[in-house]
Amino acid sequence: MSLVPLLAGSEFDEADRDVLAAGEKAYGKVLNTWAAIGNSPGLFAVYLPFLRQINGSGLLETRIKELTALRVAVLNHCRYTTSHRYAAASANGATEEDLTAVAQGDYREFTDRERIALQLADEMTTELPMCTRDQSPAGIPAQLRDSAKEVFDPRELVELTMSISVWNALSRFHRVMEFDLDMPEPPPAVDSVI
Repeated sequence: MSLVPLLAGSEFDEADRDVLAAGEKAYGKVLNTWAAIGNSPGLFAVYLPFLRQINGSGLLETRIKELTALRVAVLNHCRYTTSHRYAAASANGATEEDLTAVAQGDYREFTDRERIALQLADEMTTELPMCTRDQSPAGIPAQLRDSAKEVFDPRELVELTMSISVWNALSRFHRVMEFDLDMPEPPPAVDSVI
């Protein structure tokens, strides 16, 4: 049961209605995360365009964004986010084998760029919150930072780290809210590691 009431589209504040209509047109329904955000008038009007900017096409390959988003969702043990990110990655061409490997942390078959991005997602999700500034000002290993700077240009690094950060925030929000799934269940091989 969700932490907050899930609003119907008709219950959204006027400030959010235009953006909500565009979201409903794209997805055919009000997603549970949107229905929760609707409890804070005006927030949805900035949330969805921001998320589309972060998650949409940019300089960084969509595949990398999708793979890292799924990894973050799994590491945060959020079934709701995992179901969404699995569906989105599949729709963008990732194979079931790719997504199962990502969920299980097996990066052997990925490109150097994909491996480094996935390692960055791992570090930013699990290690950074535990790492003090005395241990590392950036919170991630210097070797990983150097590798990331070698394979991604500054614009791509901004997109990548922002995407990983946003999916950490959203998967934690989704998990605490305890939404029922509104996308298909992740396959058993992925679901088992959540």
